[in-house]
Amino acid sequence: MTKTTIIGAGSAVFAQQMMTDVLAIDGLERGEFALIDTDAARLEQAQQLAELTIKRSGKAFTVSASTDRRALLPGTDFLINTIEVSGLRNVQHDYDIPMRYGVDQCIGDTTGPGGVMKFLRTAPAWLAILRDVEALAPQAVVMNYTNPMSALVLLSARAFGVHTAGVRVYGLCHSIQNTLTELAGYLDLPVSELTYRCAGVNHLSWFTELKWRGQDVMPRLKAALHNPAIYEQDIIRFEMLKHFGAFPTESSGHFSEYVPYFRKRPELLTRFTRPEYKGESGFYARNWPHWREEHAAEVAGLIARESAGEAAIDMTRSPEFASNIIEGMVLNRRQEITCNLPNTGLIDNLPQDGVVEVGCTVDGQGIHPQPYGRLPEALAALDRSHMAVHSLLADSVLHSDRELAVQALMLDPLTAAVCSLDEIRAMFAELVEAEQNDLPTYLRGAVSA
Repeated sequence: MTKTTIIGAGSAVFAQQMMTDVLAIDGLERGEFALIDTDAARLEQAQQLAELTIKRSGKAFTVSASTDRRALLPGTDFLINTIEVSGLRNVQHDYDIPMRYGVDQCIGDTTGPGGVMKFLRTAPAWLAILRDVEALAPQAVVMNYTNPMSALVLLSARAFGVHTAGVRVYGLCHSIQNTLTELAGYLDLPVSELTYRCAGVNHLSWFTELKWRGQDVMPRLKAALHNPAIYEQDIIRFEMLKHFGAFPTESSGHFSEYVPYFRKRPELLTRFTRPEYKGESGFYARNWPHWREEHAAEVAGLIARESAGEAAIDMTRSPEFASNIIEGMVLNRRQEITCNLPNTGLIDNLPQDGVVEVGCTVDGQGIHPQPYGRLPEALAALDRSHMAVHSLLADSVLHSDRELAVQALMLDPLTAAVCSLDEIRAMFAELVEAEQNDLPTYLRGAVSA
């Protein structure tokens, strides 16, 4: 019986979707879900929703829940990681302090100063989870959804080895499949009829080829950017397509933080950014706490309505790839996915000791990455700049080296576009001071044991 364990299950909406996806697998009639979270109240709510979702499916699945992950890890076949470490009390620091130095972020949870700090807060908990997996569930396939995706997967590879010898960790994201749907909309074509080549680094991968029924439609996409109604929907990504010849996989607002071109002067922000996910300054920091409250209310409403006999839970399978991995490996049913994993000869002109995002096939023998070859050099150069940041961050944690974390922030493209080296060092010190209770002790100047 397949056991799927979700760590960070207190994020009940996403956990419920992961379970719905598994329950939607045709032919997988029995299984077990194990839910883990450090917040007992949110975990209880997630368990209630899980039980109602299983009941709605009619399948023979069971669910257990605990705040003690070591109690539930044994027997895990697939582990889905969705943890959020001390983000609620630090998200405003991640935005406000860099903003005083002129570093303007829209999301700030994967790249930029906010992404650096989130990684440093998350890394110790992530390594502790993986140590427990190694000890209690070495057979488990670990699927990581927590950001910063690439840096955390890289940290796992350097701490535990690559998949042939160590803990098997794969990073999953929905940016490529979501972008493909958006591209189909811009082109007014059925998404099911599009084929593509796409590779790079998470949130910085690139659609380099796009075809419809075998016909190259990249020229048609480039022409679409001259239509104001289409261009306005995705300004920054269309600008990258215009100048670099490929379409990036992350939304315009978040992508704008990955490159030094769009957020360094007020007039550029006015020209290229728009409200909300299209580039609004501080959008995530201002809204995330409210979204958490709204999600909690949404879950409570679903539980109440389902308990009263209403079919309130949406049992539609999502585009997330976790269930595809489970379906492929358990039922030996070939699946096509994209995931993040060590660059073992997959993209020739990106660092081979880094983590990349490529297409993979899945079957009963496991996950099989498909080599891409060489990215166009300009795209590879943009990716390499972030892979250098990820490398320094991973080594900072593994070697308890504060200076490597400072240098990682110095190499961040958005930060470097705005600040001097002394300003970046001062900014880092301010961030550490504000968030010190949630950071490893070595960042405060003392080397941890």
